[in-house]
Amino acid sequence: MSQSAFDRLGPAFPQRAPWGTSSKLRAWQAAALEKYLAEGPRDFLAVATPGAGKTTFALRVAVELLQARIVRRIVVVAPTEHLKVQWADAAAKVGIQLDPGTGGRKRGRSRQYDGVAVTYAGVAAAMLAYQTMTTNFDTLVILDEVHHAGDALAWGDAVREAFQYATRRLALTGTPFRSDDNPIPFISYVPAESGALISRADYTYGYADALRDHVVRPVVFMNYGGPMRWRTKSGDQMEANLGELTTKDITAQAWRTALDPKGEWIAAVLAAADRRLSEVRRHIPDAGALVIASNQTHARAYARMLESITGDKPTVVLSDDAGASKRIESFSASEERWMVAVRMVSEGVDVPRLAVGVYATATSTPLFFAQAVGRFVRTRRRGEVATVFLPTVPIILAHASTLERQRDHILGKKPGEAEAVDVWEEAEALIAAANRNEGAADELMGSYEAIDSSATFDHVLFESEQFGMHAVPTSDDEADFLGLPGLLEPEQITHLLRERQRRQITRHDRAQRRERVAPEVALHRALEARRKELNTLVAQYARVHGVPHSHVHADLRRQCGGPSLAQATTDQVDARIAMIRQWNNRR
Repeated sequence: MSQSAFDRLGPAFPQRAPWGTSSKLRAWQAAALEKYLAEGPRDFLAVATPGAGKTTFALRVAVELLQARIVRRIVVVAPTEHLKVQWADAAAKVGIQLDPGTGGRKRGRSRQYDGVAVTYAGVAAAMLAYQTMTTNFDTLVILDEVHHAGDALAWGDAVREAFQYATRRLALTGTPFRSDDNPIPFISYVPAESGALISRADYTYGYADALRDHVVRPVVFMNYGGPMRWRTKSGDQMEANLGELTTKDITAQAWRTALDPKGEWIAAVLAAADRRLSEVRRHIPDAGALVIASNQTHARAYARMLESITGDKPTVVLSDDAGASKRIESFSASEERWMVAVRMVSEGVDVPRLAVGVYATATSTPLFFAQAVGRFVRTRRRGEVATVFLPTVPIILAHASTLERQRDHILGKKPGEAEAVDVWEEAEALIAAANRNEGAADELMGSYEAIDSSATFDHVLFESEQFGMHAVPTSDDEADFLGLPGLLEPEQITHLLRERQRRQITRHDRAQRRERVAPEVALHRALEARRKELNTLVAQYARVHGVPHSHVHADLRRQCGGPSLAQATTDQVDARIAMIRQWNNRR
């Protein structure tokens, strides 16, 4: 192996680094490497956002340790079969030969190998073999996406036992840490003021840092709501608008109704995402798109929808499909438009040309959401923009708004000790509730029938700021936002979104002047329509600023005068509508 071989790897392997980001190592990689070599720690945790180049950093550490004869063997532990092969291919680029175990079952391995690449499940299945290896040879163990070592007690125990005698251990992660109390092996925990233990990273490079350095793409979230109808186990018909503030159970049912392949919501969102992809491909000709589905049945149904929309059969990747890895590799190397997957592409898999995504799953944990969005932020060229389509569900919008937030793993956290506004805590509470009462979850998710669903463009979310108002799919309002260029700097995105929002408001004002309520319309219907419009605008303002609806209504009443909304006249409601529009336009 040679230094020149490593230099050819590039800072963003397996992709080329985007123009203007780095010549050899990126700044964060060089700083982390300098810290590592200066301290020479036995254990080191590097937290870096997806797409930042963790693989290149880890392999550079491996090269340095091998050349200094500090270690003689390398073991890479990855979450999936696909990723361990990906690691073996990456290591080969720098002259490190890893055996990914793809040659079938056999005793021993060729002496030409410098080490192995294995899954966490593989370590659990052969713990003593890896313990023997690290006992007999000075070994560097690279634990990729180390939070998976806490997925099951058996995995965590096996990793701890297998690698307790390793000379060096390098842990990597690019997503928020776990939401449970399972300790992660070889991670340092320090006491917090609350008495809980909090994980400590040795080097952190977050999404905000990477965005500032043009190492990752900015992400624009296109959010869609709409009315949903379903039938409960008792035969009652329920209705709710996706995104309305309501109970968690009703939100879950409305969300599931939206994702039902028989409804119109998902079909409209997929059609909008394909129009967005066509716009992006005007600037990035090989740009691809990914639908992340809840299950295999939905994935196949979404694929049929996309085929009817585009005329081309999309690539379908199912986790139990023996050829899944080859399909991902084939799609990555092609110029095909769409891939549909169930979870498998949610973490660590490199398909750098993915620029458009549809989050068509009911998984609400911050960990999974961050993994999913991470598939679209890997940049190849400065100025590339990622677009992810989301259901307007409060917990998902909260995750999108806090994309830049760093999160540590906390052990011994007491229920209720965190702030109520912490969206991570809300997600964890939902998981805990489901785990405590599986029967309730089954009753909620398994004993209902979706009746119909419709989609409404709700708004665009970028850098925690909301743009736009409700619009009908295929309307000029929606087309304005779907038509954003595929190559933009972050400040250009903000400018264009504000311009399109002003254009949308102007169109609505003109339409309202032309369509005044006719005299023959009953007063109660006219008032109902105006109150509904006011409530929609208040909800948008409240969601962006994180204040209760009642506070916004109270502020409007103080500014505009008049009685409560229920007693207000048409003119008084119109005055409040004009005021809230001004407030929304100023943000």
